[in-house]
Amino acid sequence: MTRLLVSSAFGGAESRRHWKDTLDQPVPFTEPPYAGQLTDDQLDRLKELHPEGRARFWGATSGHDGKMEQVSTGDVVLFTGKNHVRAIGEIGAIFRNGAFADVMWPPKQGGESWHTVYSLRQFGPAEIPYATLSALLGYKPNFQYPGQLVLSGEQARAGIDGLLITTRKALEDAGAVTPPGTVRELPVERQHTRSTTVERAAQQVLFNRDESALVIEFRGTLTDTTVKRFARAAGICDIFLNGPEGYELIEAKSRVERGYVREALAQLLDYARYAPGVIGRLTALFPQPLGPRELHLLHHYGIDVIHRAAPGVFERVPAPDRAREQMRSMWESREPSP
Repeated sequence: MTRLLVSSAFGGAESRRHWKDTLDQPVPFTEPPYAGQLTDDQLDRLKELHPEGRARFWGATSGHDGKMEQVSTGDVVLFTGKNHVRAIGEIGAIFRNGAFADVMWPPKQGGESWHTVYSLRQFGPAEIPYATLSALLGYKPNFQYPGQLVLSGEQARAGIDGLLITTRKALEDAGAVTPPGTVRELPVERQHTRSTTVERAAQQVLFNRDESALVIEFRGTLTDTTVKRFARAAGICDIFLNGPEGYELIEAKSRVERGYVREALAQLLDYARYAPGVIGRLTALFPQPLGPRELHLLHHYGIDVIHRAAPGVFERVPAPDRAREQMRSMWESREPSP
């Protein structure tokens, strides 16, 4: 199961300087002076995960060695500071190398070097108040997240799923994306195309702030309901409910334009084939009411619509029963498990 690392990274002036040097911009680790401080194995692993030869990096001092031993590729890190989660990353290569760390983050005279170093396969800004994160993790609202935390099990899952974090490692494990270093044979007719890659691009990003905020608010209105996500070859769904009326698959979108509506439709129909249970409803979640044409499009395929009517208040506009029943056989048409 994916772990969740919470790292204090934007508090003091030194941390902010490190952030500017190795998080705001990638480090060219195949070039001097960085490459000369890496072992062959470390350099090979970095090249495998970051074939472009550049990556963002962060790390920890030796006092955190015990905690960092638990962390591995694909785990999630929340970078905190000033009472907010300020960025979210997916851990790539992780290793101990004080000399490499000192090149990136020269210690102050008499100061402590960083010891563990990790690259970031994905990285994106966030602006999540500590109180929001604490509600997901089961901490008190005023918890300040000092130092380094490494969470696992259901607590980690609650944070990752609650924030709608989608790691590339999870997509690879589910068969939605090709793992790094995988070689595929191409048919003859495709070997002379101009494409530089044969890998299907990931259809999901690590973190979408607007959709995450919408889902967190919506989940706060649910009672007597188990909320999960599932990963399959189609990707990772936003919400999979098991409530009094059975299973419901929900896809959230941050906007209501037709392109977003069509995207929700495609994802719901795709995910439904892989759902770990017989689905009673497919539903699209939006921050405001849809226009008539967009609403009719979803209802035509038996898909309900839920929209935010006011802070903490959501309204459901159900699809006609007849349309839902006509589409149910399609929802229940299963793909074999990977």
